[in-house]
Amino acid sequence: MKIAAVVLAAGLLATGAVSAQSGEDLLKKSGCTACHANDKKVVGPAYKDVAAKYKSDAGAAAKLAEKVKKGGQGVWGPVPMPPNPAVSDADMKTMVAYILALK
Repeated sequence: MKIAAVVLAAGLLATGAVSAQSGEDLLKKSGCTACHANDKKVVGPAYKDVAAKYKSDAGAAAKLAEKVKKGGQGVWGPVPMPPNPAVSDADMKTMVAYILALK
């Protein structure tokens, strides 16, 4: 039974029926890269700077997810970040984990 499940999952992945997108892919898909980049400030801060700022904050993932969902202003300068309520919680978790893992 376990072998059948593994074969089925492998087949679904190979055909594209199941897709596990990376945090970077989701950031691009969600339009975040229009204002952010991994290693340089664009309109908003570089993701590496965000990771560095929150590296010792145990609640960083929840704070950042809320900021992305609701938008914000003032932490990184006067330009506001618009809210992104259409991003699913699962995608948000993946994206925030990707950002916080950058060095």
